[in-house]
Amino acid sequence: MLSRLTKILPVFLLVLLTIFSRFYCLDWGNGYFFHPDENNMASAVFQMSSSSLNPHFFAYGQFPLFLTFFTTPQHQFSSIVFTLRFWSAFFSSLSIFIFYLIGLKLFKSTTSSFIFALLIIFTPGLIQLSHFGTTESILIFVFAANIYLSQKILEKLKFQFLFLAGFISGIGLATKISAAIFLLPVFLSLFLVFLKNKNLSKFFIRLFLFSVFTVLVFFIFSPYNFLDFNSFKSSMSYEIGVANGQTPIFYTRQFIGTIPYVFQFEKIFPYTNGVFILLFSFFGIFNLPKKSKNIFLVLISSIIFFLYQGQLFVKWTRFMSPIFFIFPLLSVYFIQKIKNTFLKTTLILICLLPGIYFFRIYFQPDIRIQASNWINQNIPPHSQVLSESGNVIDLPLANSKINVSNFDFYQLDQSFEQQENLKSLIKNSDYIFIPSRRVFKNQNNFYFPISQDYYQKLFSGNLNFSSLKTFSTNNSFLLNSQNAEETWSVFDNSTIRIFKKNNL
Repeated sequence: MLSRLTKILPVFLLVLLTIFSRFYCLDWGNGYFFHPDENNMASAVFQMSSSSLNPHFFAYGQFPLFLTFFTTPQHQFSSIVFTLRFWSAFFSSLSIFIFYLIGLKLFKSTTSSFIFALLIIFTPGLIQLSHFGTTESILIFVFAANIYLSQKILEKLKFQFLFLAGFISGIGLATKISAAIFLLPVFLSLFLVFLKNKNLSKFFIRLFLFSVFTVLVFFIFSPYNFLDFNSFKSSMSYEIGVANGQTPIFYTRQFIGTIPYVFQFEKIFPYTNGVFILLFSFFGIFNLPKKSKNIFLVLISSIIFFLYQGQLFVKWTRFMSPIFFIFPLLSVYFIQKIKNTFLKTTLILICLLPGIYFFRIYFQPDIRIQASNWINQNIPPHSQVLSESGNVIDLPLANSKINVSNFDFYQLDQSFEQQENLKSLIKNSDYIFIPSRRVFKNQNNFYFPISQDYYQKLFSGNLNFSSLKTFSTNNSFLLNSQNAEETWSVFDNSTIRIFKKNNL
């Protein structure tokens, strides 16, 4: 009885921690929705009806949109957003279970698998993504599930594994077309089986069946990619142009001049995984088992994904999310070699600290709500305020009587008219708001001399304005989240700065 309890309790603990970390505070934002992808998906679902399921939105596939449309109790925008977040948390939770199963295959130890799952639960980047009503949690699940099913195929190729992998792969493609790269573990496993059996005809038959079933599921769950192909093609052309930098847009300026692969290790992984897990993962490389097909499958799939995604011009945090798991995985290979129980426990605990530290942002009102409440109480009515546009939505200053001019700084360096307009606004403004780091961090280089000069003068006090109040809750343990890739903080935990004109 005691032995069974000892086995059940760790799993029960993982389930409780998973539910709490993924589903707590899905209503973050206090009724305001600051994530652009979440807004775009919710808008697409909102315009759908039983008579017309075409969302007329093709940046993503229809699977998450259909899923949300048919499971939202009330066809209201806020309800749609909450449903999107629910499914994101749900698939993130499923992924943890899959990663636990992958751990059992790799470590051959329930203890190491438990540690692996625990580190995944408290991975800051995965906690954040589960609270966004976007596609990333589904895509992470698809990659994890295909890795696990590929491990099963390596053990014994059963057609139910092959068809289940095809179904999940089809769901992935129906979520986002770039999920095609998540088919790689299945292809690799089939190839490894072929190398063992040397049966070419069976290899091609299995490959054909898997591919056909994947495409069939893709069509069923994202039919308008085919039925409205011109719209889909046009959207994909735009998205590809943005991804490779051929279509310049204001919200990709942070990637100008960045170094592929280096950027991710400098601006993404230390924040999404925590500095300790990232450090321990490098040590774990030296403890990998030799001649293990399972670890080969995981590493090759993850490395190819990283090499492809990492070289793109745009390097948003979410683009790397399917391989966030690899760092906890490698860390466990390091930790499990440590014999001293106290030291091992200590290392595990410090690995959990960044996730616990990040999670605390959901225990307090949204930082923009805090700032807005203070502004409403402390900025005099009819004050003239200079603020910035391009932050998805402006600061929610409900019932405020101040006059806010949201200036487009993204056009400043290209437009003499805008430069003159800014001078006038500075002269006539009593306060300056900076709602996020999006502009001053991204336009603080020689490509944007006018913007650079403006922010240098503002921050140094040479613009005749002084810092009055800053609202910030850093979400990164031992690191400044403002130095990360911008989407790590601006959507759910922005820093708001308020400046007051001198002698006002």
